[in-house]
Amino acid sequence: MSDLHTVITHQSWGERLKNALFAAGFGFLLCWGAFFLLSSNEGRTVQRAQTLEEGARIVNSINANQIYATHEGKLVHLSGEVAPVNKTLTDEVFGVMVDNVIKLRRVVEMYQWQENKDSETREKLGGGTETVTTYTYRKIWSIELIDSSRFHKDGHFNPSSMPFEGDTFIAEPVILGEFTLSSNLVGNLNDYQHLPISTETFDVSQKQSQLSDRKIHYNYGNYYVGEDPAYPQIGNLRIKFEIVLPTTISIIAKQSESSLKAYTTKAGGSIELFEYGVVDAQTMFKHAQKLNTIKTWLLRLVGFLMMFLGLILIFSVFKILAAVIPILGNIVELLNLFVSFILATVLSLMTIALAWLYYRPLLGITLIVIAVGLLFLLKFGRQSQQPALKSQPTAFVPQESVFKPEGSTLFSEKSIPQKTNDLESPIMQDKFKF
Repeated sequence: MSDLHTVITHQSWGERLKNALFAAGFGFLLCWGAFFLLSSNEGRTVQRAQTLEEGARIVNSINANQIYATHEGKLVHLSGEVAPVNKTLTDEVFGVMVDNVIKLRRVVEMYQWQENKDSETREKLGGGTETVTTYTYRKIWSIELIDSSRFHKDGHFNPSSMPFEGDTFIAEPVILGEFTLSSNLVGNLNDYQHLPISTETFDVSQKQSQLSDRKIHYNYGNYYVGEDPAYPQIGNLRIKFEIVLPTTISIIAKQSESSLKAYTTKAGGSIELFEYGVVDAQTMFKHAQKLNTIKTWLLRLVGFLMMFLGLILIFSVFKILAAVIPILGNIVELLNLFVSFILATVLSLMTIALAWLYYRPLLGITLIVIAVGLLFLLKFGRQSQQPALKSQPTAFVPQESVFKPEGSTLFSEKSIPQKTNDLESPIMQDKFKF
């Protein structure tokens, strides 16, 4: 179910200019943030790469079922089945008990109203705008509480709080052979599977839970709080459970007595790698290097987009100044997008290059050359190239306009070529006769 609500608002040219100036200030902040992100990302990339290279040289593969003092404090690689020490996890609120699992997670969804906003702005002569905003309301299941007090239209009310919230129960400690995993490694174990609740378990849990005063239904292996699961109402709840079972994993970390913790390298970074299945050490480091490359490019993209958006906001002032005539404002806006894209590319490359000058000088110089080339393109690319005028051969123009008697030449003596050999030929003599 959904409904619509439309609102039309107007904004004067002066208000738009004022908002554009504020947006330009925010644009400067975005650009500075982009500079910081791009430069720090390059330093992080190099340090991470050096850390992984160092780790790949010094790692030792060991047996997870034996602890050797000779490996104390060193970087080790091991594989095996991870399992909980405490065999039972319990959700006391719903009375759910499960044995031999690493994690038990309760997922709670509430049926709520959601507001979606869609706006269309039209330019008007004189610099003002007319904005048509359509608000759409529909009912959805959501794990997050949606605040209906901020909705534009009244009549769509959600509960102010959720009677039950999601929660995660972790078996501690979690071991791999003779070693205990750090909390960070345990946090990486997120291969959740649905835990269907049987009718027998539901009946038993109802007696043991803290929900005797609420109307709870059994609904296809899950819990349902409300009147009828087939006809949900605002505020009804769906509750399901998920578990992480013991599984085989591979880890690269520091051996600290019987624990596995993060290892700090000489490069200043830390190593605590985790993968599902039996994976050898060198393959794990290759995967980590690929992940580092992916993260680097994602952060570069984020930095570029921040720079691009910041420049658009800065140049938006010119668009508003020209928007007195709508079509002129649209033209300026297109130019702003083009210039912002080129400048964002150049500034991003320059920032990355300057950072790499410190870490990898050759690559940094290459990026600077590319950036300067783009700047040259921005400055001179739109100028039309006028072809140089080639020198044309001098035409034989008659010096005298009076016709001479037959047999005389039409040209004056000054205009006749001085090459006597050519003039003496019969062909040239015929050409110079009238």
